[in-house]
Amino acid sequence: VRGQFQLQVYQCMPAGHGQLQIAFDQLKAKLLKAGYFDPAHKQPIPSMPSCVGLITSLDGAALRDLLAVIRARFACVRVIIYPAVVQGVRAVPSLVNAIQQAEQHNICDVLILARGGGSLEDLWPFNEEALVKAVYTCKTPVISGVGHETDITLCDFVADQRAATPSAAAASITCSL
Repeated sequence: VRGQFQLQVYQCMPAGHGQLQIAFDQLKAKLLKAGYFDPAHKQPIPSMPSCVGLITSLDGAALRDLLAVIRARFACVRVIIYPAVVQGVRAVPSLVNAIQQAEQHNICDVLILARGGGSLEDLWPFNEEALVKAVYTCKTPVISGVGHETDITLCDFVADQRAATPSAAAASITCSL
């Protein structure tokens, strides 16, 4: 038995993550060259903060996880939630605005930028230059708790501290009582 197969290719894209991975690598190189990831710029995270700002979605599991860890480990800390969109085209302006609000209030000792895991596309707002710059210029120390253990974003590199998950971010600022 013989057969024929014909394939017409109209467009080829690089294997792997394709254009998003290329954009990630290019922006990472640009920010690295500009000094955004320099350890000398990183602020210390307070060991016993009196007030913690959470920048995340009100609807996501990340917020529930953050609050559960904080309540279990350090219930007396004051928590202020700065709600933000964490996925899609509205995410970057929303996240930048939340950081700016926290800075204007000037109440928090540390901010946690958090979101649960997802695909590269889902987490892409945390790789956008505007958000990376907002984290970099933030006067309040920022912990990036975006994704799961294997997820890495540019906000992770520029933040004062990276946590593998939102829960790990909450645990990093609390003491076990």
